Amino acid sequence: MRHRRPTVADLLSMKGKRQLTMLRVVTLEEAEAAEKAGIDLVSVPPALLGLEFREAAPSVFAFPGLEYGDYITAEEYIGAAFKALKAGGDAVYCAASLSTVRRMRDEGIPVCGHVGLIPSKATWTGGFRAVGKTAASALEIWRQTKALEEAGAFAAEIEVVPGEVAAAISARTSILMLSMGAGTGCDAQYLFAEDVLGSNRGHYPRHAKTYRNFAAEYERLQEERIAAFSEFAHDVRSGAYPEKGRLVGIEEKELSAFLAELERG
Repeated sequence: MRHRRPTVADLLSMKGKRQLTMLRVVTLEEAEAAEKAGIDLVSVPPALLGLEFREAAPSVFAFPGLEYGDYITAEEYIGAAFKALKAGGDAVYCAASLSTVRRMRDEGIPVCGHVGLIPSKATWTGGFRAVGKTAASALEIWRQTKALEEAGAFAAEIEVVPGEVAAAISARTSILMLSMGAGTGCDAQYLFAEDVLGSNRGHYPRHAKTYRNFAAEYERLQEERIAAFSEFAHDVRSGAYPEKGRLVGIEEKELSAFLAELERG
């Protein structure tokens, strides 16, 4: 059982020593499950943070994501970052410019950047597909990683990049490389909880591995929900609900006195 949440320094000291585990969680139940399962790192929406989050997941290192486009200026990013850290975050995910990353680092804010397939900027790399499959593209990812390192980021998500490319980059940078579909040569393996749980009804990315079928369970629960509502409606219409035992009683003499008063007007 873990008792102390790791620091940035702790995580950096683990680079190259063992694979860390990371999940994207969006509910308190998922956060609690990650804590109890021994997951090392979680990405969370900032709104999930707070006292309840830390009660559910006291020792998981949390990256609140400052979603690209929700903030514009460096000042806005810095303000949101401090708010997230105060609410229980340990570092922030930020896909903003290098100058913004540098400003945040100057304020002592631990920043995780993003290289490879960056969903918010995918138009520049041809859409939602793998990157780094050519020497030129792989070198661009390397340049992006070094630029993040020089700007002061302590970690970077590397997404949908050939494993050999990601491993070579990870071995040549001091920052933690968090692999989402980029192989085991990085420092952490990162998946979305919804993919691990199988709660999607749509497309699953190639790198995702599904361990449960929550979608089928949700469908079963929905059918049970509809059935329960239908039975309630039937009971109301037939007079079967509410039964006498579910109502508040009144003694006969009190009822008679009440009705008599009503009659007198």
